Amino acid sequence: MPEADNEGKNYYTDIPQKSEAFFLKGSNEYGWGMKNRLARIFSPQDGKTIMLAIDHGYFQGPTTGLERVDVSILPLVPYADTVMLTRGMLRSVVPPSTNKSIVVRASGGPSILKELSDEQIVMDIDDAVRVNACAMAIQVFIGGEFESRSVVNMTRLVDAGLQVGMPVLAVTAVGKDMKRDARYFRLATRICAELGAQYVKTYYIEEDFDTVVASCPVPIVIAGGKKRPELDALRMAYNAIQAGALGVDMGRNIFQSEAPIAMMKAVHAVVHGNETPEKAFDLYNEVKSKAYE
Repeated sequence: MPEADNEGKNYYTDIPQKSEAFFLKGSNEYGWGMKNRLARIFSPQDGKTIMLAIDHGYFQGPTTGLERVDVSILPLVPYADTVMLTRGMLRSVVPPSTNKSIVVRASGGPSILKELSDEQIVMDIDDAVRVNACAMAIQVFIGGEFESRSVVNMTRLVDAGLQVGMPVLAVTAVGKDMKRDARYFRLATRICAELGAQYVKTYYIEEDFDTVVASCPVPIVIAGGKKRPELDALRMAYNAIQAGALGVDMGRNIFQSEAPIAMMKAVHAVVHGNETPEKAFDLYNEVKSKAYE
């Protein structure tokens, strides 16, 4: 038995105990575990996040730049706040010593050869807990052929997540024949938030994106989308953050860049450093040139 210590004396009776509001938009009423997971995705210092998306293979196979995740992606992980991937890739490639937060893909089913909106939940909540994930991501196809199923899939995942304190990231999928405008994205993001998603991933648009963010009561992060020139991608990230987005979830604009680490550092400068796209692009070129010295 340990020896009993003297009773304490410093009770600071003149200092009331604080109960601070949680820093993240729309998240104050969640439980401690869910808040803690969200705080590992979004930096408590500035409330923003850089997610590295490498889950493309779950429906389109070995995407360009993701042929060997162990070779091309693992060196990028230290520069991200969180990594979004599948549980298969997590277990087979990512070292357990990695201390970055993980967002794991929880929906799937059809490949690029089929109707993509015909997705199901393909991961049990218990397995998300086993791999110590900080959130589960699910595709929601507003306007798609299987819209209702994808929405109900999301709500079922939200219910499961609430049982264990696991956030759900709703990813708004846009069909190739759909018009990408503020009206559509206000609809899609609001539906996801209304039905319980803790945060939403959507696409940035030039016109009225601030109304998309304002009408969504939970955090929005933007998708990087297809590869574009580095300066264009940095401008997109900057404009989205200025309009109220709380982060980016970039994949191809990182790992398909000529200098992926330099691009990660440039994106970091925009998202966390509030740097202009032009100065961030200068940083990209500087880091890129040093890599070739």
